[in-house]
Amino acid sequence: MRQDHKILTIAGFDPSGGAGLLADVKTIETNKCAAFGVCTANTIQNENEFVAVNWMAEDEVFAQLNILLAAHQFEYIKIGLIPSLDFLKKIIQKLKTQNQQVKVIWDPILSASAGFDFNYDLSNLNDVLKDIYIITPNWNEIKQLSGIQDAQEGAVQLAELTNVYLKGGHNPTTKGKDYFYVEGKVLPFNPKVKVLYEKHGSGCVFSAALTSNLAIGFSKIKACLRSKAYMYKFLNSSPSLLGTHKM
Repeated sequence: MRQDHKILTIAGFDPSGGAGLLADVKTIETNKCAAFGVCTANTIQNENEFVAVNWMAEDEVFAQLNILLAAHQFEYIKIGLIPSLDFLKKIIQKLKTQNQQVKVIWDPILSASAGFDFNYDLSNLNDVLKDIYIITPNWNEIKQLSGIQDAQEGAVQLAELTNVYLKGGHNPTTKGKDYFYVEGKVLPFNPKVKVLYEKHGSGCVFSAALTSNLAIGFSKIKACLRSKAYMYKFLNSSPSLLGTHKM
């Protein structure tokens, strides 16, 4: 592990370890970076069932963040489960007090895979996206974020504000085909390995792998390709909903 490749993940705690902070830490450290974490919520769930989310108090989240920022410098930050976009904006503003060039990769978790909806107010989305480096929504999330039922059209719209990696796990025409909307271009990433098993927390794992590869120094495109390859290994690592992490 390279101690100079430090990544901070700001996310919820999933007791199953399949998603959230625990999954992020596993992914980041498997990808040879040093992981640090701030907890935004305690969830009551396992890989099959989501019961409830208990949000951490705002001052407790910022107390965690402040003590880490006092001791460590972070260029790349991965953000997952957050209580609101207003809260996300406050977090980014705080991160920018340490590093104006901080690069935030946001995995927009709008609902749990077990069916729990977090009911976000998206009215200030455009303002928040301007301070984010890459978002990594899936097919359903991009529709919710953009308000457009055609996922690819929605991605084009949001790509005017930030880079968009549209994950293709729910792609209705070619499952597993992703699209990266970056610098005015649309780059398709075709599935190269057959996915044998679905996994709880796959979105968290991909975004954490992407953050890791960017922190190591790979270009945006190379980082996406490496992270997609890592995902295939993770998805096919076991027949259960909980995967294992291997390079």
